Amino acid sequence: MRMRRGLRAAAAYVRSAPGTYVWLLILFLTTVALHHMSASFEQHFLLHRSTNLRELSHDPVRVLFSSAMWIDSGHWLPYAALYTVFHAQAERWLGTLRWLLVCVTAHVLATLISEGALLWAIQRHVVPESSVNTLDVGVSYALAGVVGVLAYRIAPPWRYLYLTAVLAFYAVSLVTGRTFTDLGHFAAVLIGLGCRPLARGRGRLWDPVEALSARRR
Repeated sequence: MRMRRGLRAAAAYVRSAPGTYVWLLILFLTTVALHHMSASFEQHFLLHRSTNLRELSHDPVRVLFSSAMWIDSGHWLPYAALYTVFHAQAERWLGTLRWLLVCVTAHVLATLISEGALLWAIQRHVVPESSVNTLDVGVSYALAGVVGVLAYRIAPPWRYLYLTAVLAFYAVSLVTGRTFTDLGHFAAVLIGLGCRPLARGRGRLWDPVEALSARRR
């Protein structure tokens, strides 16, 4: 009986965030497909779905969409956890359309910012010209944007603790890694924070202390 209730609760949770779990299902299928490819073919395959400078200059709309359907690490389970913790919460709170708008905005703008920085570095001979073919697929920019906008879901003063932790995490990665993807992640978080108008009027703020007290009753 308890197991049945747990399964019903899990199913209800998945139904409450349809966009998140449809996207996660697509990522599962594409990850399985990658595991059936040889290493050399996988690299070639992903490069043509990458938002690198070469592909962006030829077919930007196609690669901006297709790059968000693949995980180059081949590890799906960590993303299943991250999507449940961040994407599903954001979709349930904002609604599917607003959540999707945050995802698309963060993914597209962070990609353009990071690839623009890479182009600048190539033109000044800071990095080799072959960097126009750098592999850049994945869902992390959209995830970072959602992590950013979720700050507005949390009641003060906990919001500021969350914001400090998030900004510190991405800032440290930017300073220590200093790659164009690190820049993209940091930009995506700021873009998510810039989506505050989408968060207005979306219900009561979440207070972790209040929520914990309610569970103990």
